Amino acid sequence: MKILVCGGAGYIGSHVVRVLVERGYQVVVLDNFSTGHLGAVPKEAVIEEGDIRDRVFLGQVFQAHPIDCVMHFCANSLVGESMVEPLKYYHNNVYGTICLLETMVEQEVTRFVFSSTAAVYGEPEQSPITENSSKKPTNTYGETKLAVEKMLPWLDQAYGLKSMTFRYFNAAGAHPSGEIGEDHNPETHLLPLILKTALGQRDKISIFGEDYPTPDGSCIRDYIHVMDIAAAHILGMEKLLAGGESNIYNLGDGKGFSVKEVIDRTRAITGKAFAVEIADRRAGDPVELIASSEKAHQELGWKPAHSDLDTIIKTAWKWHQNHPQGYGE
Repeated sequence: MKILVCGGAGYIGSHVVRVLVERGYQVVVLDNFSTGHLGAVPKEAVIEEGDIRDRVFLGQVFQAHPIDCVMHFCANSLVGESMVEPLKYYHNNVYGTICLLETMVEQEVTRFVFSSTAAVYGEPEQSPITENSSKKPTNTYGETKLAVEKMLPWLDQAYGLKSMTFRYFNAAGAHPSGEIGEDHNPETHLLPLILKTALGQRDKISIFGEDYPTPDGSCIRDYIHVMDIAAAHILGMEKLLAGGESNIYNLGDGKGFSVKEVIDRTRAITGKAFAVEIADRRAGDPVELIASSEKAHQELGWKPAHSDLDTIIKTAWKWHQNHPQGYGE
């Protein structure tokens, strides 16, 4: 089986590629390396450098490789940036995906695994959030992901293009080997920002609001280990390849940890004392985001194996200690 992983040099995609290679799949990584890293791609994978918005390039890739399934992780994903540069997000996340799907239809490739996001839900009306919860994105990033989600059932109906969509919550952690991990520029995720502070690369870590209606006043989030996300994507892919129908799944641990809890556990695990400041609330930050992943448990047999908070922090800390400058490219 040959799998095309678009965005396979990025944070989530590179972990998926690593597991695919370990399981004996032939992998082609398609990436323009605008945010991905060459050092994240295992040597066993074939690399096709280019952009999904380049239809000629896409056609050449599909002609060169007999693809059985496409896994799609290419996206701009910074919420704040999406609000000031919405056209950038529509052009890459929506138009780019349309180019990819058009090429798949032309080449008669009918299995598609889509990396979506919990941002499609917006402000949650219930907790935990289920796949049937209302979808009202509060930012352009979430809206562009939802736009793709809405296309997929019509493509299934018209072309028999089967898809698995995964909406995940706060991806965190790193490969247990410490060889690949999270390296964004700019970095906006809580755990790597805390760890950079623990390494002395930042002066302090900010808590945005401590007056929320939670036990310690800080926001609560559901953290899911990147290796568990990778496992779910591969389970979904294998179900499609075995003739399964299109479906959508949440990926979370079903537990919530507050910002203060994550900071406290990181201090304990790293043994580092670092400065923490209380800052003003950020506009649009929900009080609590917790996923119900019962559907994935029941239908895919997916069970998070790495997503306790200590394992998430320990694997991420190992990566950051081994690679204090990230991939250093």
